[in-house]
Amino acid sequence: MKLYYDIFLTPLGRFAAAVDETGALAGAGFGGREALPRWAHELTVDPQAVAITRRQIEEYLAGQRREFTLHLAPRGTPFQQWVWAELRKIAFGQTRSYGQLAADAGKPGGARAIGQAVGSNPICLVIPCHRVVAADGSLGGFAYGVEMKRCLLELERTGQERCS
Repeated sequence: MKLYYDIFLTPLGRFAAAVDETGALAGAGFGGREALPRWAHELTVDPQAVAITRRQIEEYLAGQRREFTLHLAPRGTPFQQWVWAELRKIAFGQTRSYGQLAADAGKPGGARAIGQAVGSNPICLVIPCHRVVAADGSLGGFAYGVEMKRCLLELERTGQERCS
């Protein structure tokens, strides 16, 4: 599958986003090309194809956007797809624990499986994996580091990014 991507600077560092041939967001994350899906057969730089995604990411990081209106095309197992859909239901500024998500799935002992699915999220920010915390409220892991996770949660709590 062919993907079109761009890498742009944000107040929190470089951010990469890739869309498929329909314009649906297939991958996004902090960093360079390594943040993009490895399954893509062909990656072509095309800032115009990613312009809407870029604008919404920049608005979010500026505290001007609470919801994304992008079409998404993450690749994953049915369970991962379910978990990622549940992540999108976590309201801006709110958090849920891995255990709460597991209970919602009817698997009260499945927090570890939920954590693995959260950790494999290919679309950072738009699928808000940063809103999932440990049962005791601690931040736990995050692909881009606990400090980045804290910063994103603070941005949502206050409307101001303070980690640049």
